[in-house]
Amino acid sequence: MRAILVPAPNATPNLERVPDPEPPPHGAIVEVRATGVCRSDWHAWVGHDPTVSFPHVPGHEFAGVVRAVGRDVTRFAGGERVTAPFCCGCGACGECRSGHQNLCDREYQPGFDGWGSFAEYVMVPWADVNLVTLPERVAFAEAASLGCRFMTAYAGIVHHAAVRPGESVVVYGCGGVGLSAVMIAAAMGAHVVAVDVLADKLALARELGAALTVDATRDDPVDATRTATDGGAHVAVDALGSGDTARQAMRSLRRRGRHLQLGLLLAGEASPAIALQDVTRRELRVLGSHGMQAWRYGEMFDFIAARGLPLARMIGERRPLADAGAVLASMAAFAPLGVTLLEP
Repeated sequence: MRAILVPAPNATPNLERVPDPEPPPHGAIVEVRATGVCRSDWHAWVGHDPTVSFPHVPGHEFAGVVRAVGRDVTRFAGGERVTAPFCCGCGACGECRSGHQNLCDREYQPGFDGWGSFAEYVMVPWADVNLVTLPERVAFAEAASLGCRFMTAYAGIVHHAAVRPGESVVVYGCGGVGLSAVMIAAAMGAHVVAVDVLADKLALARELGAALTVDATRDDPVDATRTATDGGAHVAVDALGSGDTARQAMRSLRRRGRHLQLGLLLAGEASPAIALQDVTRRELRVLGSHGMQAWRYGEMFDFIAARGLPLARMIGERRPLADAGAVLASMAAFAPLGVTLLEP
């Protein structure tokens, strides 16, 4: 098969011929029809993720068609239109048995723990647990755009922060996960403030439901949020993943507010200094969202359909697989607008 192979950290990704993957007894091989390029893939490429071994094929947001299954797979036979969460669970450990497959003791992430979806085919382990059949109304491109960003934001906003109609939500960072959080929170009836440094991203945030946008290069986002929300937001989301945005998000909260960390912090940002005394004094809650279980996807699909969410507006460029290196490089500056898709 053709795949984007990265020979070493920071090395130039090349489109090469590599062996086709074989399904383990519990796994399946998916022919990739569309795959998103995420900042997490950039972290893997530059060597920030200790789980990645080189040479490596990145990619973890994908949709496609089942082409082969292992002998122990019972729910899929081949030909099904599917996607899968980036956090694949084994189905047998304590976390999986309690329904938290996204926190599996043996978690496997395509594009990190093994070769990913910047390729014609990708292997999904424990297929009966992790493969998700796509509704006919959901195209491959839209399903890939749900990837890790939309589904992580959905789990965070709906399940963890439990946003309620009429609450105020501030979102720091309007990349793929931030725009998803904006769209989802607005669809739930929240008053959404979106913060970024780029005008085109703020414009798209307004289109997706933000009631107020703040250009952090011109205005103090903490002051702007507190003014717009009568003293502070009920929920603050760091969708970028930096010490600065995490601190700003927490300072934007009212008393008893909820901080939701969606952005990934790695390398030098992995352990930022946070004023935990504010958590005590103001009774703040700090929440995280690590993807979402496959069994919750049906609920998410129903939410998208019921609210008429414009998933297609989340899709930015659609490019051939050979362009993966250039797209990855652009992630260093958080540059792409919306979700960039590769289509093998």
